[in-house]
Amino acid sequence: YLMCTNPNADPQSTSPSTRSVPNILICGTPGTGKSSLVSQLVEHLEEPFFHLDAGEIARENSCFDEYDSEFDCHVLNEDLLLDEMEPLMLPQGGAIVDYHGCEFFPERYFDIICVLQCKTEVLYDRLVARGYNETKITNNMQCEIFQTILQEARDSFPAASVVQIPSNTPQDIN
Repeated sequence: YLMCTNPNADPQSTSPSTRSVPNILICGTPGTGKSSLVSQLVEHLEEPFFHLDAGEIARENSCFDEYDSEFDCHVLNEDLLLDEMEPLMLPQGGAIVDYHGCEFFPERYFDIICVLQCKTEVLYDRLVARGYNETKITNNMQCEIFQTILQEARDSFPAASVVQIPSNTPQDIN
């Protein structure tokens, strides 16, 4: 999955077909193991791969519209986040981006979209361990049950670029 077709890509182009290495999006319901997978990828892949935590970029640059007290989280301003990420998405590729959602990212950003999924009983325990409130747990559980992130990925990106990855145990993402 980590190979692109054109090793002589034009470094001024930002289209997936001309990158020398792929840009990868790791997404999934909170608690499915995105951070664990990204840590492993960053550890095992050499330059030119690098990690971009979209949530951290949003926090550092105040890319929020408001705070949602019911879900105990900020409401992302997607346009502001994309404005911050645009210069970081290098034309030659190599970005490994993690974020729970995917539908607002431009198709041209990514070559591979990895959607992590796990069994609901595993996810529930992870969300409780994080201290999420009941509303947030219920919402995230429904998201996983109905495969919301996977469907968003399939609706937003070419089918051949979307990879579904189980993440019930640490061995699943090794």
